[in-house]
Amino acid sequence: MSKACLECGDKIIGREDKKFCSDGCRNAYNNKMNKDQNNLMRNINNKLRKNYRILCELNPEDKGKTTKTKLLSKGFDFEFFTSMLQTKTGNTYFFLYDQGYRALEDDFYMLVKKDS
Repeated sequence: MSKACLECGDKIIGREDKKFCSDGCRNAYNNKMNKDQNNLMRNINNKLRKNYRILCELNPEDKGKTTKTKLLSKGFDFEFFTSMLQTKTGNTYFFLYDQGYRALEDDFYMLVKKDS
């Protein structure tokens, strides 16, 4: 009984539990399975990546301050973040992975980085 490659359909030679005829077919199959399924996901992930890069650029010391104007001028989008943290003192931090920010007075923002 012969099996067919999941990617190209060619006959598989070798181990009984093999699913692909070559590394190229295995890579092509997994790339198709793991790519963003639609434009919505791709666009959201691009915005998250852009926001993350902006925070990393403005927060090289792992703790700092910036203004809302500076964030917006670099293209930061406040609607996209990965998590929120509510502290016991009532402060709300918004995070993009390990980079975070919280609003201060007069359009200033505190920038922080979570410890790994």
